[in-house]
Amino acid sequence: MKAKDALGVYGEEVAVRHLEEAGWTILARNWRCEAGELDVVALDGEVLVFCEVKTRSGLGFGSPLEAVTRAKALRQRRLAARWLDSHGGRTREIRFDVVGVLSPRRGGPVLEHVRGAA
Repeated sequence: MKAKDALGVYGEEVAVRHLEEAGWTILARNWRCEAGELDVVALDGEVLVFCEVKTRSGLGFGSPLEAVTRAKALRQRRLAARWLDSHGGRTREIRFDVVGVLSPRRGGPVLEHVRGAA
């Protein structure tokens, strides 16, 4: 596994642990279709949340949250519609969150969770 891929897997583990500790129910991880991938699909109470996770080892290319561009957010919305169609469901409320994980060489990871960001 490439170092970049390993960093991404690590960041998703950190993010999922954070969400589970907050009481969320994880419905899917790395859900894929021909159009792309959703990192995490979860329930925050009764709210269905599509969560994008971005991980960086440093700030040289900006914060992890800055990696979620407008185009990426629009793609996430299209993928969410696909997920809903494939799971035969409608839900009252949907939210798009972003979890940024900064994993520096020294010290533990720093996590930032923005609700309703994407």
